[in-house]
Amino acid sequence: MPETVKLRFGEAVNAALRRAMETWPEALLYGEDVAKPGGVFGVTRRLRNDFGERVFDTPISESAIIGSAVGAAMMGRRPIVEIMWIDFTLVGIDQVINQAANVRYVSNGALSAPLTIRTQQGATPGSCAQHSQSLEALFAHVPGLRVCLPSTPQDAYDLLLSAVACDDPTLVIEARGLYAGEREEVVIGGPIAPVGGSRHRQHGSDLTMVTWGATARTAAQAAQALAAEGISTDLIETVWLNPFDTDAVLSSVERTGRLLVVHEANVTGGFGAEVIARVAESGVALRAAPGRLGLPDLRVPAAPHLSAAVLPTADRITDAARRIVAGTPVFCR
Repeated sequence: MPETVKLRFGEAVNAALRRAMETWPEALLYGEDVAKPGGVFGVTRRLRNDFGERVFDTPISESAIIGSAVGAAMMGRRPIVEIMWIDFTLVGIDQVINQAANVRYVSNGALSAPLTIRTQQGATPGSCAQHSQSLEALFAHVPGLRVCLPSTPQDAYDLLLSAVACDDPTLVIEARGLYAGEREEVVIGGPIAPVGGSRHRQHGSDLTMVTWGATARTAAQAAQALAAEGISTDLIETVWLNPFDTDAVLSSVERTGRLLVVHEANVTGGFGAEVIARVAESGVALRAAPGRLGLPDLRVPAAPHLSAAVLPTADRITDAARRIVAGTPVFCR
């Protein structure tokens, strides 16, 4: 029976992994330091003790971790692998893009690869340039690969289980900065939802704001500040980028006539451009030019005061929203 408990984001991931291991006997959990150490962020603690050799540590070899998961998935297992930083998925990117995402196509549908890659991304104070990138657009670009980004403990639990249940390779991108956040109520043990969909975080009539991942909480703060100024924001969190819930965005923009997309990734080539393109292609009449707010085209500085100067803060989001409502274009580069 479902029950409601209070969990931090990282604890919700742990609870989802536990349920996945209980639900699917063919599930395996492995990666660098996930077993005996319990994960570099403590997310996989106690799972080795409870599930034995189905949870194991690997050498530092991202290509081998992902490649072995592709093979295991094709042979009937349901591997869940952890790549500590999304930056390191680039070491094994051939296994993700050329192999995992291609299994259905090259086998004429005879085989699938139900593997889940858990990783985390985003800026945190003091992190170096190789540990702070936001690469969701790169992976959402790939046909055959599912991509989601939870921002709450409930979604961390729900989306991970949806990913493990999916028969396609799925990338779950968690936000490192959320692991040790406040405990929130999480319903565990409920039905496992299919892949896809979005979250309507706030209803409004003046502006549609679309976001995902770590910036969803910052965008919610901005939406509340805007409400105090009399600007009503329709806030949509697109937790799945592939498949993307285009209908939810179009339905909102048809009502508000204005669009602002907010993400932590670099603006150029970011998924925000895809969102705006879909709205433009739909022919929805806009009352103002749409805007993108993200990281300017630079590396994330390690120094906290420098990274704070370039990331999309609540103040920058509210400023961009005000510009759009006033009919002033938003330029972020």
